[in-house]
Amino acid sequence: MLKVPSIILFLLISAHLSGQSPHGDALKMKCNVCHTTKDWSVKEKGFDHNTTSFKLLGQHKDVSCKACHPTLVFTDAKSDCASCHKDVHQGTVGRDCDRCHNTNSWMVGNITEIHRQSRFPLEGGHTGVDCNRCHQSGSRLRFDPMSTECVSCHLKDYNATTNPAHAAALFSKDCKSCHDEIDWKHATFNHNTATSFPLSGGHLNLTCNQCHTQGFIGTSTACVACHLKDYNATTNPAHAAAQFPTDCKMCHNEVDWKSSTFDHNTSTTFPLKGGHLGLSCNQCHTQGYAGTSTACVACHLKDYNATTDPIHSAAGFSTDCQTCHTDASWKTSSFNHTTATSFPLNGGHQNLTCNLCHSQGFAGTSTACVACHLKDYNATTNPAHAAAQFPTDCKMCHDESAWTNATFDHNKSTTFPLKGGHLGLTCIKCHTLGYIGTSSACVACHLKDFNATTNPVHSTAGFSSECQTCHTDAAWKPSSFNHNTATSFALTGAHRTLTCNQCHTVGFKGTSTACVACHLSDYNATTNPAHAAAKFPSTCETCHNTTVWTTTTFNHDSQYFPIYSGNHRGQWTTCSQCHTNAANFAVFSCLTCHEHSKTSMDAAHKGRSGYVYNSTNCLSCHPRGSS
Repeated sequence: MLKVPSIILFLLISAHLSGQSPHGDALKMKCNVCHTTKDWSVKEKGFDHNTTSFKLLGQHKDVSCKACHPTLVFTDAKSDCASCHKDVHQGTVGRDCDRCHNTNSWMVGNITEIHRQSRFPLEGGHTGVDCNRCHQSGSRLRFDPMSTECVSCHLKDYNATTNPAHAAALFSKDCKSCHDEIDWKHATFNHNTATSFPLSGGHLNLTCNQCHTQGFIGTSTACVACHLKDYNATTNPAHAAAQFPTDCKMCHNEVDWKSSTFDHNTSTTFPLKGGHLGLSCNQCHTQGYAGTSTACVACHLKDYNATTDPIHSAAGFSTDCQTCHTDASWKTSSFNHTTATSFPLNGGHQNLTCNLCHSQGFAGTSTACVACHLKDYNATTNPAHAAAQFPTDCKMCHDESAWTNATFDHNKSTTFPLKGGHLGLTCIKCHTLGYIGTSSACVACHLKDFNATTNPVHSTAGFSSECQTCHTDAAWKPSSFNHNTATSFALTGAHRTLTCNQCHTVGFKGTSTACVACHLSDYNATTNPAHAAAKFPSTCETCHNTTVWTTTTFNHDSQYFPIYSGNHRGQWTTCSQCHTNAANFAVFSCLTCHEHSKTSMDAAHKGRSGYVYNSTNCLSCHPRGSS
């Protein structure tokens, strides 16, 4: 039987005697749940705690009531762990103890599984590490957000590492670059994948410090950064003195420094061929390797100046050596004048020596024929080119076969084709003043013929000097001229048998086509009627035609006033009956035959607009003679 302490027994007896429960109202005076009537002793197993909101599991089953309920007032107990268990973490992980603890044991559960839910799952060497190793902060365990960087725990390892000395060598503190979670000493680093400088050849077996002498930050990948001593110490050839480029990989590879390779053909813009193949580097790179010219003359200036057949320098030869020479050798030269210049060598030019044409040098040599053939031009006498002022464009008559084999087609080469009488003439006949600016006008050659012609006299008659108007290429005589087609005045009737001078008395230029220009004397001499006195119009063609002057055509009825028909037919005998002024047929009178009293005419025309008592007004109102 469980012995009850006397003080508790006293309280229970007092409560029992007074009718009040020492446990308060928590058990509703259901004493028999824990107590019996045999005695007041407590039945420890008499209360089923699992009927409450806090079930007793694990080690909580063996804990006495007083351990959690020291006053035996059961309503004051709290269900959170921290009410019974001291928070050694001081609030850094909250009050949710069952995240790490359980009722079976206060000891921590499966930390690896618990940690998997955090930002830092435990793997490798971290799996069996005690929480205190990482979470110890002074006298407490700290679980609030902590750094997941390796160096936050492994700084001592970083600083203590001597092979290589990480701190002194300024190694990156990103430990996972070389280490993994298995253990600190099991370091791995793949230089090929982790950097832009893969290790191959002679670099494979080097220690880190051999290249990273100044640390690991900002190490240059340029070969010369490590190999400058090799560069300066190399004497065959002396790299520094010869100003070799410091881009070592142009000649060297990663196997070793001495095993160098350099392909001039692929590594430069100047491939080595022919005579260049066996040369040593210094023969071309006498001033170093930087900025070496690829122009032939840069190396071959001495050859250029020393050449005497022909003398290049004196003759002004181009210094573009490859125009004539190849890579094979300096002396084996070749030059294709046809493809290399704008003057192909044909015919008689083919076998000439260079100096025959290039007597003044090779720069600016003229391609004009006369530049070489002026002597031939001046010496030619059949015909005498110079005296005749022949053009100096030799190819107009000559070709490249020979100077004496001259050909010239006047029809194709000029704008004046030779036909008829011109065909058998010698050049000098037309080109008496030379060949430059020779006029193609007929009169330029035929002025004498023009002046000597008397039938008709061309010069005094003012004939046009455009000979082709009447003459042809066949001969000066005979001439042909069609007045009808060549002028605007066709010759008809009596004009057809006239001589030129009968009309063209003052020349042939500006001759008027008006009839009166030739027939004024006929006009003035006519008396029936007297044309001039009567002031007849001078347009002769109104009454006359080209057949004969005396046969006139004039219709008074249709052209002026009906006197042969109508009211006036048979009413007159002479012109003077109407034309009262014989000296002027423009004057006429109606009142001679039709005399009326002005008074009676005024009365008869009263109210007539424009009425005036005179003949002019009579005609204006009675133009056809009717009333």
